[in-house]
Amino acid sequence: MMTLRHLRILVFRVGSSMAATDDVTRDNVLEWVKNDTHRFLNAVIRVGDLNRTVEFYKECFGMQLLSQKDFPEKNHSKAIVGFGPQESHFVLELIYVYGVEKYEVGTAWGHFGIAAEDIYPIVEKVRQLGGVITKEPGKNEGGSQVYAFVEDPNGYSFELLQRGPTPEPLCQIMLQVTDLDCAISFYEKALGMNILLKYDSPQDQFAIAMVGYGSDQTQTTVIELKYNYNVTEYTAGNAYVHAAIGTDDVYKSAAAVALVTQELGGMTVHLPGPNPITNTMMTSFLDPDGRKTVLVDNEDYLKEIKNHGQ
Repeated sequence: MMTLRHLRILVFRVGSSMAATDDVTRDNVLEWVKNDTHRFLNAVIRVGDLNRTVEFYKECFGMQLLSQKDFPEKNHSKAIVGFGPQESHFVLELIYVYGVEKYEVGTAWGHFGIAAEDIYPIVEKVRQLGGVITKEPGKNEGGSQVYAFVEDPNGYSFELLQRGPTPEPLCQIMLQVTDLDCAISFYEKALGMNILLKYDSPQDQFAIAMVGYGSDQTQTTVIELKYNYNVTEYTAGNAYVHAAIGTDDVYKSAAAVALVTQELGGMTVHLPGPNPITNTMMTSFLDPDGRKTVLVDNEDYLKEIKNHGQ
């Protein structure tokens, strides 16, 4: 866990005018987070067959292959897929480690969400290409949302949501949590997210909250936090790696995360600094349930795309 000494070093590094007392420092840092420029950049997942996964996402979901590279000296390959350029869209980064054909998805990560105007052809394409339909398209009793659940060949679950045009079709990451109010507070304070929806279903023994940026969950990417009654533990697996979010100042963001983890749990994994390979400024942390997020400098991210194509 990051100490108060680390926090003060971060404050010094950014040349902040914050006062020396802990309360004022906390107020200033957390207020800054609310006004930071955030954007969901990518989610990183491991796959057992890179080419098959890329083709599945292209043929079934309509994603584009944005880049693909082999790194034989590091024993892995990488592909980036999405519904538009990395500069403006949330994308998936697929990692294939040579010789590893299967990963455990676990129960802590739930699914990705994809929005489309007509999900029925997508479901049929998934069926044709060897995916699994875990819920046929339709509405819940008394509901109006048409949706379906499918699984790709790696076992990753996707919720397909039928809705009007959206600038961000890759629209959701669902994470299971053991304390919904704690998780909401963490993402609000540490990452400046807004609560876009909160719903409790005692009859079905679960509650959810949608958190993200902006005010309309149908027009942006969100994190769905789901609490299942009386479930106190989930398995992490080794398939889902992390989500990356952009920030205007990695040091200030890291200082905010340090304060929030002291209050609510979680921990800093990598102190802010340059990525040793790309020189992109970044920091990373675990939330109270152990899910990893990487914060990346917005300008550096764009430079990395331009210079490295990754």
